[in-house]
Amino acid sequence: MENLKAIILAAGKGTRMAVDGRDVPKVLRTVLGRPMLDYVLRATPVERQEDAVIVVGYKRELVEAAFPGRTFAVQAQQLGTGHAVMSAEEALAGWQGDVLILCGDTPLVRRETLEALVEDHRARGAVCTVLAGASREPMKGLGRVKQKPDGSFDAIVEERDCTPEELAIQVYNSGIYVFRAPYLFSALHRLKTDNAQGEYYLTDAPYILLKDGLKVGVSVLDMGPELLGVNSPAELAQAERLLQGGN
Repeated sequence: MENLKAIILAAGKGTRMAVDGRDVPKVLRTVLGRPMLDYVLRATPVERQEDAVIVVGYKRELVEAAFPGRTFAVQAQQLGTGHAVMSAEEALAGWQGDVLILCGDTPLVRRETLEALVEDHRARGAVCTVLAGASREPMKGLGRVKQKPDGSFDAIVEERDCTPEELAIQVYNSGIYVFRAPYLFSALHRLKTDNAQGEYYLTDAPYILLKDGLKVGVSVLDMGPELLGVNSPAELAQAERLLQGGN
């Protein structure tokens, strides 16, 4: 897609995946013989491969070696998703267009879904659009997307910080966003760590922009496996079955 760059978060260790004794970054775990990150890169709808900035951290040399010729940014300390995206600021210096943000552990995400999100974002004239998933089944570990009575964006609350009422919300944060670049980094520089994790949450950035009086959109899909990250060996096996066309 034109006028689009991407940031792919790939700095994590993936401790829960290391039951086989292999000590590799999470995004290098393979699905049908290919690293998870490879699926995400192929789905990312940028025009040139250098337009996708991969944020690396844990054993970054392994990720860099696996994807030569790619653009990388380094998150030296693991201080949260907001901090991870901030690590890519230099790589995107001067960029005025849109930035798609997604995680490198979502091998089921489809290019068509990401393109539709960007198109929706542009059609709304928003400075930020959040991709959310609706599910009647409880989705453990995911933040909730709060909406105003008219369906517009209100806030994202991480599960650890939710009140009982917020935990009952059935619209979940997918971790995929589109921002207009200047507004993204303006918001990131104002993040605070007053939350349960003591981290810089990317999820706070849309709320900051909303409070600035800017337009923040939310695009809601059914929360299928496509929007879920792989966080365990069981989920890795499920991703393989789904990519093979199984159930």
